[in-house]
Amino acid sequence: MTILLTGASGFLGTHLSRRLLADGHKVIGIDNFITSGIENIQDLLGHERFTFIKHDITEPIHFGDKIDMVLHFASPASPVDYGIHQIKTIKVGTLGTYTCLGIAKAKKAGFFLASTSEVYGDPLVHPQPEAYWGNVNPIGLRSCYDEAKRAAEAMAFAYHREHGIDIRVIRIFNTYGPHMRINDGRVVSEFVTQALRGVPITIFGDGTQTRSFCYVDDLVEGIVRYTMREKPYTGPINLGNPGEFTLKQLAEIVLRITGSNSEIVYKPLPPDDPKRRQPIIDKARELLGWEPKISLEEGLTKTIPYFKKKLGL
Repeated sequence: MTILLTGASGFLGTHLSRRLLADGHKVIGIDNFITSGIENIQDLLGHERFTFIKHDITEPIHFGDKIDMVLHFASPASPVDYGIHQIKTIKVGTLGTYTCLGIAKAKKAGFFLASTSEVYGDPLVHPQPEAYWGNVNPIGLRSCYDEAKRAAEAMAFAYHREHGIDIRVIRIFNTYGPHMRINDGRVVSEFVTQALRGVPITIFGDGTQTRSFCYVDDLVEGIVRYTMREKPYTGPINLGNPGEFTLKQLAEIVLRITGSNSEIVYKPLPPDDPKRRQPIIDKARELLGWEPKISLEEGLTKTIPYFKKKLGL
């Protein structure tokens, strides 16, 4: 297949580009480097089946080549990033999705949307099934991301209903692994970086709020299975690891694996920060034959050497 991938040099895009190329596909990668850099895909630039275009997907772009599938992964994806780039985050979730759906329509291609567990907001239902509509503050500090993704889902379904486009929507729960950015504000990268530097690990809140952490290789496997599924299914499908950990438990595991003596400190919880997050993945199991295989401890063990290298340790 020839696959157009937005956000190709981001955390997930970097891993997904490599997997798709390894599987024999042609990848046209797009990124504007707002939260990433060319170094993430430097080794791919000479690949015969990889083409990279620096472009802001919120702006129109036209392709002469045949495209079989459009994978829309472009967006700031951490509270730090979308706190800084609020308007750009809204634009890539709305205008960027519109551009990608237009390409899919013109090329008679499929469309794959990387949505997020943040569409559930601070959930009143736990764990979260795909049928849950969410509890989102539409004007809060996180709304630029949460509501942009909700709008992206609505737009994808509108194009499916009006134009018959084969859409596939996933909701990604917390994912971690190599190629995360240092200081990107995501909890795994923050805890690991702080532990390796020997500075206090900062937990916002009392540490009892929970997350479910999926290692990136597991997530990519689910994405590929859904992308290549011959029988259309619109989704949404939750993809994530259903194991639930408190942030205090995560910090303790990171300290144990790194051997760090960092202390744990607590600060006030930011507004609208979800208290609990855990996916129900019955649909992924049934439709994709997928479930995560890598435990949190194993995944962190695979991830920490990358951060050591980035920190020069």
